[in-house]
Amino acid sequence: MSLLELIAQADERGLAAGGLACLDRCVPLFGGDDEALRPLWAHLADGSEWAESLRKARAALDPGDPGDADDAGDEAAVDGEPAGDEAALLVRRMLQAAPAERTADALRAWADACSVASLRIHRLLDPAVDDTTPADDIEAERAGGPESASPLVAAELRRQVLVLELLAEHGKRGLRRALDVSVEGRRVLRAVVSRRARGGVKPGC
Repeated sequence: MSLLELIAQADERGLAAGGLACLDRCVPLFGGDDEALRPLWAHLADGSEWAESLRKARAALDPGDPGDADDAGDEAAVDGEPAGDEAALLVRRMLQAAPAERTADALRAWADACSVASLRIHRLLDPAVDDTTPADDIEAERAGGPESASPLVAAELRRQVLVLELLAEHGKRGLRRALDVSVEGRRVLRAVVSRRARGGVKPGC
């Protein structure tokens, strides 16, 4: 089943987990605490305390921005970096767009947007992509698979699919494994960000 089909069929818990996992993997772009989103993961099973945990996560990861998702796309600086830091802007949008009310419709829109944003972020940071690499067709990849994707994007696409499959097959029992998948992806992205900061970018995922 394609990623788009999984998102279309996911229940409220699966959608919340899918969106949260995408956001969690991208935390290294904020240099934030890896534990900042743990309360949200903890409350996925029963849906309690979601809004309050979300408020605290925003305060911990992005304390300088009181705005909402619409403001996140403005030509503003992010963490002291120029507005051209598209990857960090995309993470901020994911964080600020998370719905306080866990309704299926709101979460489906958020999970879908997080899926696209996370794939775009991974392409922006993929060391195998350069100016001569054709632009990825993210929607085609989400509909059909990672065959044409660059390495980092293909790995992220597989993680997104796996998280939704785990929740679809195992319900709340799949949350532990979904979190493990997200932590693994976060480590990969952190390593990529670290290599870029050192100027020693090498291909790989």
